[in-house]
Amino acid sequence: MTTPWGEFALTRFPEDPRDRLRAWDASDEYLLRYLAQEGIPLSGTVVVVGDRWGALVTALAEHRPAQITDSHLTQEATRANLARHGVEPGAVRLLTTQDPPPGQVDVLLVRVPKSLALLEDQLLRLAPAVHAGTVVVGAGMVKEIHTSTLRLFERILGPTRTSLAEKKARLIFCTPDPALERPASPWPYVYTLPDGIGPASGRTVVNHAGVFCADRLDIGTRFFLEHLPSGGGGRRVVDLGCGNGVVGTAVALADPAAEVLFVDESFQAVASAEATYKANGVPGHAEFRVGDGLAGVPSGSVDLVLNNPPFHSHQATTDATAWRMFTGARRALRPGGELWVIGNRHLGYHVKLRKLFGNSRLVASDPKFVVLKAVKR
Repeated sequence: MTTPWGEFALTRFPEDPRDRLRAWDASDEYLLRYLAQEGIPLSGTVVVVGDRWGALVTALAEHRPAQITDSHLTQEATRANLARHGVEPGAVRLLTTQDPPPGQVDVLLVRVPKSLALLEDQLLRLAPAVHAGTVVVGAGMVKEIHTSTLRLFERILGPTRTSLAEKKARLIFCTPDPALERPASPWPYVYTLPDGIGPASGRTVVNHAGVFCADRLDIGTRFFLEHLPSGGGGRRVVDLGCGNGVVGTAVALADPAAEVLFVDESFQAVASAEATYKANGVPGHAEFRVGDGLAGVPSGSVDLVLNNPPFHSHQATTDATAWRMFTGARRALRPGGELWVIGNRHLGYHVKLRKLFGNSRLVASDPKFVVLKAVKR
């Protein structure tokens, strides 16, 4: 990536030489170019929200910015990219969306996220630290910036306008208005599950902003809940890619002797899963972990893995995450252990499971979804 601060060799995380997706895009370049061309002073507190793979804070590291992200993978990519360019540890302050933000923000740079709810939550959390002199610049590809995006900046921070598009990227300029009466945050959002979905029927769900289907039970998870494996005996179970944790909570409700590990790379998701679990007073033992899939889970230590893998990485459609989840599950499972997967029919997960496990059985299906089971031999 070529910038006014130099050229940077950047990678995503986990690093894969076969991955042709870049760790930056035209909106990152546009934003950095604008900061230099306009001579934006960067001597105060610089906060970068939503930096995808650390491209922005790596380029601006000499100004000691703070990065706020919901993604564990983003943090790991940022650490690797900073180290690659010899940036001293601590030069960039790495914060999560669950951490208290800096008390004062002089320059706020926002990579527009896919989730409008997450953007709302973060702007509301940062608004008290923004003052009349704060420079606020958003960035994203044209397809990522909508009228609703601009209205959100305007409603929470102040008057907002956009730049002309360059290489299908656009900038957002916002002038903070300290006198603006800001709305109260609706997050986290709490709702009650419907009946007829097994042990989780009528239970409470807590969703922090940015978690998939934050205001209702999505149809895929509902189908999964209706066909979860039965059994007991104190199994070690992993809700892999747990989201709001409703699947793992359902297992714990059905089998109080089970030990359930909730894992997601999203800090918002794991916070939601823990809140959902606690809101339902579930007996038994549970662990909540933000991480890269099953990395760190001992081999052969798990009886059951439940998984609804994502097939998007930001704006890119890819099965790389699902494949890594499946391979991680195979390693972590004991002989005879099972991986249960739900996915859209067209994704063809049965082919990947047969290739990896040597078997795949259809448990349930409807016109849109399939539930598959693979057993570690």
